[in-house]
Amino acid sequence: MTTPPAPAARSGPPGFSRALAVLVAGAFFMENLDATIIAPAAPAIAADLGVQPVQINVAMTAYLLTVAVLIPASGWLADRFGAKAVFTLAISVFTLASVGCAVAPTLGVLTAARVAQGVGGAMMVPVGRLVVLRTTDKSELIKAIAYLTWPALVAPVLAPPLGGLLSQFASWRWIFLINVPLGIAGVVLAWRLVPDVRAEQPRRLDARGFALTAIGVAALVIGLEQIGTGQLHVASIAITLGTAALVLAADVGYLLRARHPLLDLRTLRIHSLRAAVAGGTVFRLVISAIPFLLPLLFQLGFGWSAAAAGGVVIALFAGNVGIKPVTTPLMRGLGIRTVLLIALAMSIAGLVAMAFLRATTPLTVIVVVLAVSGIFRSVGFSAYNSVAFADVPAERMTHANTLHATLQELGAGLGIAVGALLVRLGDPVGAALGLADDPATPYRVAFVLLGVILLVPLVEALLLPPTAGRSVTGRG
Repeated sequence: MTTPPAPAARSGPPGFSRALAVLVAGAFFMENLDATIIAPAAPAIAADLGVQPVQINVAMTAYLLTVAVLIPASGWLADRFGAKAVFTLAISVFTLASVGCAVAPTLGVLTAARVAQGVGGAMMVPVGRLVVLRTTDKSELIKAIAYLTWPALVAPVLAPPLGGLLSQFASWRWIFLINVPLGIAGVVLAWRLVPDVRAEQPRRLDARGFALTAIGVAALVIGLEQIGTGQLHVASIAITLGTAALVLAADVGYLLRARHPLLDLRTLRIHSLRAAVAGGTVFRLVISAIPFLLPLLFQLGFGWSAAAAGGVVIALFAGNVGIKPVTTPLMRGLGIRTVLLIALAMSIAGLVAMAFLRATTPLTVIVVVLAVSGIFRSVGFSAYNSVAFADVPAERMTHANTLHATLQELGAGLGIAVGALLVRLGDPVGAALGLADDPATPYRVAFVLLGVILLVPLVEALLLPPTAGRSVTGRG
């Protein structure tokens, strides 16, 4: 009697896991929330720690800087030590650091704990997404991306009102303590759900590439943070950004020549990935600036209270979430290129509409404008994240994911700095137009200029072939 042949081993990814995607999305939400939630609580934190509110900026900058600098090394860590161990460790570090933030007796301790949070966040974000990308078939990638995009859209909108409410009615320390039960649950689930994805032959760490990237990114983030926080020391900003430009230029030249680079820029030869990195980073910049500018428009331009401004901005969240069930059918039915063009055109229209809002505008109209803007923010972000990896072969996924995560993080951080800069440009523009007496004018000008910036990804989307992303949409 002959022995029947053993079933063939599955060569491709095991398929989409909803539980894994929800776990990773939850980790993303914690990281995105903590990136922005501290800002509205800055006065309360400063009063408790005995410092000036402006000094709290060092804790915010420390977090952003740590995440931006360490993300490029996340792909190597996952390949070398396995995604399961790295992701689980990342959640553990983030959770313990959150406890450190909550009990911090001084600004120095708070800043150190925020750096530790950044270490965890830098590993959580790209490694979690890498696991989902490498264990999901291309045909199910849109479904997986739908779970992974909502944290980046929802967290920046929820952070200001949540941070304000907790600091006003409870304690600013609860901003960090809410991470503890989520983190404990995340560690348990990660150990059960995350597969041990790793490279068969891990490469050595590209120390030179890491050093150049870290120094260049650090200088860029510090320079942009100085602009975004109003610390307009022109000489300092010029030196910092000049250093960033020189070091990053040297970094790009090195990475293109290196045999095993930390960030493989050659993956940008893939058209769909290049479009998602270039246009998607600019899109992320703009959508990150909107939740920052809207509360300022409502409070400083319209004279609303902080609570009223935060409450109305929740309409963006409603639009983001409400459209989610329709996003995947839209991309499958119309194709990613068409969806991107619609989302970008409508996002530009939404920014122009925001520029024409006034204190006398009916609240219903304001809510509708914000909700519609939220809808197309969500659609565009989902489309960019879906097309980014549609044509990336499995063996290059780590490099593509690390590069994408690094630039997306920079785009998000750049949004606030650019938004603040555009508001300052709004003063002379308003004076030239004879509108200097209206306190809302600088914000209106900023919204229009953000719409102009979105023309860059619009042109990039026009250059995409109609069949872009068909491996994930099954269309065309």
